[in-house]
Amino acid sequence: MFDEIKSSFRHGTMVTRLIYINIGLFVGIGLLYVGFRIFTPGSTLDDLKGIFNQKIMQYLMLSADPIKLITRPWTIITYMFAHQNVWHILFNLLWLYWFGKIFLQYLTEKQLLSTYLLGGLAGAVLYLLVLNLMPWLSDYLSPYMLGASAAIMAIVFAISFYVPDFTLYLLFFGPVKLKYIALFSIILDILMIASYNAGGHIAHLGGALYGFIFIMQYRKGRDIGKWLNNFIDDLVTLFRPRRRLNITYRKRNRIMDDMEYNSKKAADQKEIDRILDKIAQSGYDNLTRKEKETLFRMSKRK
Repeated sequence: MFDEIKSSFRHGTMVTRLIYINIGLFVGIGLLYVGFRIFTPGSTLDDLKGIFNQKIMQYLMLSADPIKLITRPWTIITYMFAHQNVWHILFNLLWLYWFGKIFLQYLTEKQLLSTYLLGGLAGAVLYLLVLNLMPWLSDYLSPYMLGASAAIMAIVFAISFYVPDFTLYLLFFGPVKLKYIALFSIILDILMIASYNAGGHIAHLGGALYGFIFIMQYRKGRDIGKWLNNFIDDLVTLFRPRRRLNITYRKRNRIMDDMEYNSKKAADQKEIDRILDKIAQSGYDNLTRKEKETLFRMSKRK
C-alpha cells in the first residue's frame, strides 16, 4: 500500500500531490493529538485542546500577532496545509479535486501549484491586514487561522473566470455553470464575515481576489505566478543529487573511456605533426603510401 501511494504521488497530477500533502499532515496532527490525550491524564477536552494548540499547532497555524508571525514565518505556508477537523479537510479536498481537475484541462500543473500557494498567501495577507487594522472586529476574528480554503478558493475563482460557462451537474440542482458557483461562494463568504469564523471567510476573499487577478493578467499574456514556479524549480535543482557524467566514445565497435580517447587523440596529433614536418622538409611526393592515407583520414575528421 505504501509503495502504491508513493508511486501515485510521484506520477500523479499536482491535484493528487496537494491532496496527499494535506491528508498526510492531517493524519500526523491527529496522531500527535492522540498521543497528547493518552499521556496527559486529568485534563478535560478543552484543556487538552488548549495545551495541544500551544505546544504543537501554534507552529503550524497562522497567527495574527505580528511578533509571533516574525518568529514563525513558515506558518504563512504551513497554515494552508493544516487541518484539525474531519469535515473541514473533507470539504476542502473535495473542492480541490473537482475544481483542480477542471483547472488542469485548460492550464498547467505548475500554474495550479502557484495559484494554490499564492492564493493562500493572498488570503493570509488580507486576514492579517483586517485583524491588525480593524481591531474592533477581534470579537469575530480568531487570532489563529489554518486550512486550505483560501488557496483552494483561488483555484475555484481562477478557473471560474477562465471558463465561466463550464457546466457541472450537481446533485439536486442539475446543470450549473462555474460562474454561478463562484458568485454564490463569494456572496456566502461576505455574509459569513459576521460569523464565528470571520477570519476564514476573509481569507477566502483574499484567495478569490488572487484567482481573479491571475486570470485577468493571464488573458493579457502575463503569468503573475511564473516567478514562483521558477523559484521552486531552482530549489528542486539545487537539492537534487547530481549524477556523475561518464562520457564514452565508440570506435570500431569498441567503447573507449575518457583516458583512452585522450591518449589516442594525442598520438594521432603527434603523427600528423610529424607528417606535416616531413612535407615541409621534402615535399608531399616523398610521403609513403601509409602516411598519405593517414593524412587523408585525419583531414576528413577535421
